[in-house]
Amino acid sequence: MSESHRKIKSFALRCGRMTGGQAAAYESMLPTYGIDFVKQAIDLKALFGNDNPVVLEIGFGMGASLAIQAANNPDQNFIGVEVHTPGVGALLARMKEAEVTNIRIISHDAVEVFEHMIVDNSLHRVQLFFPDPWHKRKHHKRRIVKSEFIQEIRAKLTDEGVFHMATDWEDYAKHMLKEMLAEKGWHNQSQDNSYVPKPEYRPVTKFQKRGEKLGHGVWDLLFQKEQFQKDIVNGEAKDV
Repeated sequence: MSESHRKIKSFALRCGRMTGGQAAAYESMLPTYGIDFVKQAIDLKALFGNDNPVVLEIGFGMGASLAIQAANNPDQNFIGVEVHTPGVGALLARMKEAEVTNIRIISHDAVEVFEHMIVDNSLHRVQLFFPDPWHKRKHHKRRIVKSEFIQEIRAKLTDEGVFHMATDWEDYAKHMLKEMLAEKGWHNQSQDNSYVPKPEYRPVTKFQKRGEKLGHGVWDLLFQKEQFQKDIVNGEAKDV
């Protein structure tokens, strides 16, 4: 298959060794809290055993933020999607230490997970915290926040569900804001139509604190799903 016909990945698969604790948690807990990728929609109520709101985080890294959120919000369910195996092991170790049980993990490409496994109108919130900014111009095509995926996320959100993004790269923040404002069916929660203060539910991780010590800024974007307005054309309702 030629390069032009390969699906462009929004992530770089990074290999790394797990610590002993991460490896032990991976072996003992993944069978319970891991979800195999299949081209079949998940029954979220059956998966969690309740109908609590579901939050999905794309690329949870080493899992610090997701573990804290799940521990602080036992009345919500969380799905973490991450391709980095040591990160999966790290999150499972954090879950074991904090006795967190309201997280499920999918170790697969998020684009395909949304396409095949997530039912429309099922997610309370989608989170994308500190994604790879692909800062070189020749790599911008790999950025995950672009029109097709934005509307894929919108389809999976419940009515008035939200898409929360955060980055410490100003150029990527501007890119995400531009892409989101160009799409129909979204309401920016910012008062000046730009960025929002960090919501209380997003923890400040060691990664963010380290960046702030180095003088990095952090930008949060919060967009709420809106229903498309309907226009009647030739007797049929059309999205406008």
